[in-house]
Amino acid sequence: MGVGVSLSKLAAAVAKEGGIGVISGVQIGFDEEDFIKNNQEANVRALRKHIQKAKELCKDGILGVNLLAAMKNYKDMAMAAVEEEIDLIISGAGLPLDLPPIVENSKTKIAPIVSSGKAAALICKVWDKKYKRTSDMFIVEGPNAGGHLGFSKEELESASHKNLEELVVEVVEAIKPYEEKYNVKIPVIAAGGVFTGEDIARYIKLGASGVQMGTRFVATHECDAHINFKNTYVNSKEEDMRLVKSPVGMPGRAVNNEFTKRLDIENVPVKRCYDCLVPCNPKDTPYCISQALINSVTGNIDEGLVFSGSNAYKVDKIVSVKELIEELVSEAEKNL
Repeated sequence: MGVGVSLSKLAAAVAKEGGIGVISGVQIGFDEEDFIKNNQEANVRALRKHIQKAKELCKDGILGVNLLAAMKNYKDMAMAAVEEEIDLIISGAGLPLDLPPIVENSKTKIAPIVSSGKAAALICKVWDKKYKRTSDMFIVEGPNAGGHLGFSKEELESASHKNLEELVVEVVEAIKPYEEKYNVKIPVIAAGGVFTGEDIARYIKLGASGVQMGTRFVATHECDAHINFKNTYVNSKEEDMRLVKSPVGMPGRAVNNEFTKRLDIENVPVKRCYDCLVPCNPKDTPYCISQALINSVTGNIDEGLVFSGSNAYKVDKIVSVKELIEELVSEAEKNL
């Protein structure tokens, strides 16, 4: 949901309807005047602005920010979010092993994104040993998610890879020793390919406490992305869902377009490096992912990367967040 797909407008709308509205922190300052010259400062400033704006819009709703552990300014962004009294920091694209001290003595909760029980157990073990605490929740992201994925290309293309149902059960089991040690319930949130209320009910029956959804919320009036981005989902077909190579090393999932077709035959030269991600080297990267995502979210789809979950082709119209959540809740209740 980044760059700029889920900002204050979408997050506030979700929070007003009783969900946790999540602001994507990755390159959030893309529309700040000094973004190119003062990238890190612009991002911190924009993060603060969007948190403040979302709070004004949703009043007492619950808000979170999603910060990639691979961001070079990760600590500064997390500290800014805590200072703005964000309710939740969600963190993936790496193991956020040093996150607990940043939220110490604050009300901010922390939720790592994992793609296996092994990763969840490792985070619990490190946080238990170093900080005498556990995670406030875990988000389990399966192989059908959009954007960057926690699986290799070979794993994703293998018929034997674990599906989200298996991963949810795996993580629920992996964290039980730490729930017992700290006498707490650690919610497990299912993510990646969750599309209907029936899906929500299925994961709750498997032991999840809730779900995280992105794709459905792109096709809402309140989504912060350009209408061209939203219509890419609406007009897509099942065969348009594809994997793409990424500068961060792991594959991502996006909608096939002119840009992804170009990547199949050549690299796209990097005209400007934002120095934003730890694993990215501008000398040998296939393209600048920041620029590709900025292009798409601002409407330049042919030169941009449109990340999406595997079910984006099922989206057939743009609705309000209120309509969507009412539909999902109604379907989930019927199936529980």
